[in-house]
Amino acid sequence: MTTADVLPSTGLAQRALDAAVEHLMGLRSPEGWWKGELQTNVTMDAEDLLLREFLGIRDEDETAEAARWIRSEQRPDGTWANFHGGPPDLSTTVEAYVALRLAGDPVDAPHMLAAAAFVRQAGGVEAARVFTRIWLALFGQWRWEDLPVLPPELVFLPPWFPLNVYDWACWARQTIVPLTVVSAHRPVRPLPFDLAELRTGRRTRRPPRPGWEAGFAALDRVLHRYEPHAVKGLRRAALRRAVEWVVARQELDGSWGGIQPPWVYSLIALNLSGYHVGHPVMRKGIRGLDRFTVHDEKGRRLEACQSPVWDTALAVNALLDAGVAADHPAVVGAAGWLLSEEIRGPGDWAVRRPWLPPGGWAFEFDNDGYPDVDDTAEVIIALRRTGHTGVRPAIDRAVRWMAGMASRDGGFAAFDADNTRTLCTKLPFCDFGAVIDPPSADVTAHVVEALAHEGHAGTATVRRAVVWLLKAQEPDGSWFGRWGANHVYGTGAVVPALVAAGVRPESRAVRRAVAWLRGHQNDDGGWGEDLRSYTDPSWIGRGASTASQTAWALLALLAAREERSAAVHKGVRWLVEHQRPDGTWDEPYFTGTGFPGDFYINYHLYRLVFPISALGRHLRALGGTP
Repeated sequence: MTTADVLPSTGLAQRALDAAVEHLMGLRSPEGWWKGELQTNVTMDAEDLLLREFLGIRDEDETAEAARWIRSEQRPDGTWANFHGGPPDLSTTVEAYVALRLAGDPVDAPHMLAAAAFVRQAGGVEAARVFTRIWLALFGQWRWEDLPVLPPELVFLPPWFPLNVYDWACWARQTIVPLTVVSAHRPVRPLPFDLAELRTGRRTRRPPRPGWEAGFAALDRVLHRYEPHAVKGLRRAALRRAVEWVVARQELDGSWGGIQPPWVYSLIALNLSGYHVGHPVMRKGIRGLDRFTVHDEKGRRLEACQSPVWDTALAVNALLDAGVAADHPAVVGAAGWLLSEEIRGPGDWAVRRPWLPPGGWAFEFDNDGYPDVDDTAEVIIALRRTGHTGVRPAIDRAVRWMAGMASRDGGFAAFDADNTRTLCTKLPFCDFGAVIDPPSADVTAHVVEALAHEGHAGTATVRRAVVWLLKAQEPDGSWFGRWGANHVYGTGAVVPALVAAGVRPESRAVRRAVAWLRGHQNDDGGWGEDLRSYTDPSWIGRGASTASQTAWALLALLAAREERSAAVHKGVRWLVEHQRPDGTWDEPYFTGTGFPGDFYINYHLYRLVFPISALGRHLRALGGTP
């Protein structure tokens, strides 16, 4: 097959690009930002109903609408998964089932019988994750005595002491602190039904591994004996400190960190601490959930988070890659909105970097305590390319803050520096989700790219980060993707960063990456990687072609000067041929990652912004309009 056999005309590619740009322009808000839906799984909706039941504010209409959405996501075998096309997930199915019981679905309905049968076959509620069993304990369906102990006295541990709250990743610490309050109170607010049909009567959990796991299991047994005899004065002081910590971190929109887990547990913890549902803090928190609620023909569902800063920066970069003028009103307006979102105050990151002046951006509308390195890098890249005249001071502050967040090994993590103490991961509590925030290839790559474009390629910070990336390359030539699926995402981020930092496209590291991408291109010309690649290596680089993953691969190949290769032209052809009449692409598959192996995201804007960037850069490389 020759290049000519797979080469779509530049005219076809240009028409596809124009249609995509027009669609993206139509999604822009009047305030200047973009935000696509952030879709996850039905645990968000099940836990929202359970939260409202616990607080005594569950509304029948809201319940019916949420139940309609939950039912729509059930598969023919009666189960629910954590991502489109994924395997059945026991805990997700348990929580969905309980929510439908709240909604009044009878236990002998076919869809409920099928779900209950799967739960029992998979080990019953006894085999569910700790978070699911905490929800069951809140309603008397699990014994608090059979859950790991989380003593609120943890809040007194200084930052240098192992297992202090700042050893946890920001999303985990915001969840752990309120859960220590809940664990101390051990509330039970019974449901109007029992869940006997989900129990097997067997304990199927594996014994702890020798070493730290076994040691912490023994410590947990000691803490269970301590709980009934906790020193009253110390316990009261710890609960007071924990509640103050939680209240101090509520955002302007009522959330905690702009994400669902700490939000719901903080509301429960505060309610147990005497904050009635009419209290201003509670009222703001409950009302804020409405902003995260999506209503459509399938029912009512909650976003686990919202990504307007990230989406807006990606949209601006996509438009500029497509050849939209830097002084276009949409570009300048988005830059102005991004400038208004700059974070100028301290946050938890300062515990590890107390000398570092603030700067940067968060992911969400309101998350002033937790700017993140990844968003900051993408915003820097976007702002410097726009025609807005007031960007330089904000960029300079962000560059200083972002560079100061380098970890000791030279890499960059999302929210904290040197958040690498793995003791947290050995606790009996930690059976779901990432709980620390170590450096990752994708975040480090975005920082390198941003700093290189700012003229800092020769600095020690960038040189150390490049060395980190080269050491992190997998034996097969790819890079692991922490925040996107998976090796296609990591490789798609790292190759453009290395080239921007001065690594030659013909270097061994880049050529190995190119060979890996070529070797994992699907027969249809696209790229895809199933999320099971995080737990099963046989899925690495393998999966149904998607628009976002095809674009990531193309961005890497284009950075490697492969614009005239058959692989690139086949990928471009896939994008052209799979574009919808409205200018976007279908993408039911989840290509975003929350917690590798446990929690995944379908960013609805990914299917549009990344193909625009890929098509625009391709045409520019061939000497076309962009």
